[in-house]
Amino acid sequence: MNQMLTKRKKLKLESDTGWGYAFIAVALIAFSLFTAYPVINAFIISLQKYRPLGSTYVGLENFVNSFSDELFWKALKNTLVYTLLTVPFNIFLSFLVAILIMPFKKRTQTIFKAVYYLPAVASGVSLAVVWLWIFDPLKSGIANQVVGLFGISNQNWLGSSATAMFSLVLMSWLSSHGTAIIIYLAALLSIDNSYYEAADIDGATFLQKLRYIVIPFLKPTTLFLLVTGVIGSFQVFQNAYLMTGGGPDHATTMVGLLIFNNAFTYFEFGEAAAQSLLLAAVIALISFFQFKFLGKDIEY
Repeated sequence: MNQMLTKRKKLKLESDTGWGYAFIAVALIAFSLFTAYPVINAFIISLQKYRPLGSTYVGLENFVNSFSDELFWKALKNTLVYTLLTVPFNIFLSFLVAILIMPFKKRTQTIFKAVYYLPAVASGVSLAVVWLWIFDPLKSGIANQVVGLFGISNQNWLGSSATAMFSLVLMSWLSSHGTAIIIYLAALLSIDNSYYEAADIDGATFLQKLRYIVIPFLKPTTLFLLVTGVIGSFQVFQNAYLMTGGGPDHATTMVGLLIFNNAFTYFEFGEAAAQSLLLAAVIALISFFQFKFLGKDIEY
């Protein structure tokens, strides 16, 4: 009898293990097809003078060309400036909005979350069209109407190298922060209320609660948003492509847009693949230092 029960348990365990491997296999196949294979193929193409009807092996020539290309360094600098100006401010703004929403009742919180998240479900192209209207260089543009109130003449926001980058940064500041706000709200709700009660007994002010309770508890969330924000910012493409096309005078050419142009405008697939791998290396290096210096005292 005991042998039969043991045998049944063993068969059930083997069956459960088989189902487990089956579910893992689905994710593994998807990862292999849509992540691992493109990365490996990009590395192979980066070593070639790629042509659809016959590629030639050129070794590291595409990487050398990228390093000696002034436009690549300018695009990398533009991307870095864009990241430094947008990511910290966007995180701060999301944190501020989450703190302001937090005291409201659940239904009111839901309304605010829906309002802030709404732009995230809208098409990026339609949002770009709205922003093109806002930055219209004519007097009818909203941006020009606003600066006109202060006696400033009409600006060619997207057509001048002095204001094009600022226009993209402003667009990022005022675009959707719904995802980050929801993540911050979830993290705020996870803080045990007893910490606030203890702080009240000690007579702590709002700013002291913020400094000694909220910010330390939200550090893992902030690090997560910082890492994902930097990765997303270094991959920015859509706004630069739709709003300025990388101009004027490459003032808003980001690395993602440069890779796209090399691949699908100039058909230099090998150089585009090499630059995409260099971009991946830069992102990995920055992420490594973010975890090393900001994630020391964080428990996951």
